[in-house]
Amino acid sequence: MAGAGLLQASLGLAAALSLNFFSIQHSAQAQNIPREKPMRPLGAAKNALVPFEISPFPYRGNVPADGKPFLDVENAGRLGHTSPRGGIYWEDQTYSDNRVLLHIPKGFDPRKSALIVVYFHGNMATLEHNVRRLQQIPRQLAESGLNAVLVAPQLAVNALDSSAGRFWEPGVFGQFMSEAAKHLTRLYGDERAKQAFDNMPLVLVAYSGGYMPAVFAIHEGGVTHRLQGVALMDALFGEMDKFAAWLATQPSAFFLSAYTPSSRNENAELQRLLTEQKVAFKTTTTPLLRSGDVSFLATGVEVSHIEFMTQAWVHDPLKFLLAKIKGYPRGR
Repeated sequence: MAGAGLLQASLGLAAALSLNFFSIQHSAQAQNIPREKPMRPLGAAKNALVPFEISPFPYRGNVPADGKPFLDVENAGRLGHTSPRGGIYWEDQTYSDNRVLLHIPKGFDPRKSALIVVYFHGNMATLEHNVRRLQQIPRQLAESGLNAVLVAPQLAVNALDSSAGRFWEPGVFGQFMSEAAKHLTRLYGDERAKQAFDNMPLVLVAYSGGYMPAVFAIHEGGVTHRLQGVALMDALFGEMDKFAAWLATQPSAFFLSAYTPSSRNENAELQRLLTEQKVAFKTTTTPLLRSGDVSFLATGVEVSHIEFMTQAWVHDPLKFLLAKIKGYPRGR
């Protein structure tokens, strides 16, 4: 009799639990509560040209070097800037494009360790023609296998001008990166990724005239705590003292300057400044991209400055360099 009672009680408890589970399930369905899907690696690459509120241009401030207004020319209400190399460029044609090229490669996973690669193009360039088509920067990043995304702001449009625009201003580059995190989150397609984009380490890559916005991003941008590395691709044409001052702080980021004879003198000057400040560096044929490494790579006279981003000491040098950064593999 005792055994029968125990069995009956057990059956009653099971029925109650089953009814309770059914009630909870039915209640959740009635309230239309969706089940949260986990974030996954991106199934297909995504690209976008996005207008930013905070961008290098338009810029209505002064030039830091002399304190004079950037827009120093006016003609019938039209404003322009006098470039030392290019002459007068008009704001509406050259300094009004606020778009940024974003690229997220297939397989990118924000749940894993990841980087943001910020690319500063050189003179006489646009994002569509030079960065995407000729230099193939998104493709090189994708093929590197690095778990990283690309952010490439439009600088002066088709001009012999290396001006940094609003990146000259204290804190603006950091604000630009905060806005980039919002747009990258939207492009990725899941709001839960925003925290990752907000905190990802940065690798700054500058080609040719891109050195100016790069060095001011370092000095004025408020992002030095996020810097994983800086790569100058035949891009050291000035501001050697600022690069030397940053490297004298012994940052944990790597620094590489790869160059042709076009910027040989400037690279020699930076090496001299580093020697004076007792900053160790290496001249090498194998780029060093470990934390704290400072290295210079001189390419041969046969390497063209114009083709440096696609054919330098190796084919696709950006792909080659990004593939050497350890600790950020992208899933296959």
